[in-house]
Amino acid sequence: MFHRIAALIIKEFLSLMKDKKSRLTIVIPPIVQLLVFGYAATYDLNDVPIAIYNQDQGEAGREMLARFSGSPNFKIVETISRESRIAPLIDRRDVLLVVHLGSDFSRDLLRGKSARLQVIVDGRNSNTAMIALNYVRAIVTRFNEEWLFEHGGIRPPAQLNTRAWFNPNLESRWYIVPGIIGLLTLVVTMVVTSLSVAREREQGTFDQLLVTPMRPWEILIGKAVPGFIIGMVEATIIILITVWWFQVPLRGNILALYTGLFLFLLSAIGVGLMISSLSVTQQQGLLGAFLFLVPAIILSGFATPIANMPVVVQKITLLNPMRYFIVVIRGVFLEDAPFHLLLRQFWPMGIIGIVNLVVAGWLFRHRIS
Repeated sequence: MFHRIAALIIKEFLSLMKDKKSRLTIVIPPIVQLLVFGYAATYDLNDVPIAIYNQDQGEAGREMLARFSGSPNFKIVETISRESRIAPLIDRRDVLLVVHLGSDFSRDLLRGKSARLQVIVDGRNSNTAMIALNYVRAIVTRFNEEWLFEHGGIRPPAQLNTRAWFNPNLESRWYIVPGIIGLLTLVVTMVVTSLSVAREREQGTFDQLLVTPMRPWEILIGKAVPGFIIGMVEATIIILITVWWFQVPLRGNILALYTGLFLFLLSAIGVGLMISSLSVTQQQGLLGAFLFLVPAIILSGFATPIANMPVVVQKITLLNPMRYFIVVIRGVFLEDAPFHLLLRQFWPMGIIGIVNLVVAGWLFRHRIS
């Protein structure tokens, strides 16, 4: 049995590699896209949920915070009373930034000193963080202008002190490039697997495969393994480029990263084999892969935050394996997320992968019979 599966796996690799166009499609486009997207992709800011940590009881502090509550760019979702609440709010992405006024803010202003306003911002999405900080600077600048006009003075009354968590330099590449790893891995895996059975039918070798002593599930494994190996190798190459070329820090656990990658590939291969089993020609396989890839990428949180999507669409994203893998890969790269905290992302991908492969196997047996 294992010899038959191994022979089919070798046959699949030979079919892919003997064609020059197939070789170029597998290797060159993902690298080119990584370089292009890594330098060119940017994002816009839609909403800024913030938390307020106010230790000041003076009028000047209340006036400063009133400018945040009255700003159309910010939405105060929580007011906290202790410092230990800051980390959980940012870790869970409940808020993008926390505005902190110390206990001496109003007193320092009234004494003619510069008072510090601290802003702790989630730096994982650097573009969003930088835009949000610009909004904060505009509020502080306006406050300073009015305070100097009313009370006089030379130095800026309020000084902004910012801290960016997870991405201290607010490098946009640190947020964008890890997401591209998931995007390109999905594209390559889907293209390889969605064409596997369709290519056999189009070339007229599918009937020859059926008369062999191999069972349907053995053929299915033989078709799945090459796509899995290619996806794993492709992802590893892109990860190395991300770390060594783009200098994105890989802070987390390699085991957690490759566990997520394994489950993600399992899901993608299942979908690809379903598409391939239903396709008669390679053109149909490519079309099916395209119809899956576009919504999968859009609904993954790669470009648009899922929290900003309509509630119905957010429910639909739960069926998208890339949604979970994006969280895993950004969590491992930027947050040093431990393995146990990523289990909530692992088990949905595992279920999606198993269901897809079972359905693909049923479709494959159905098409054979």
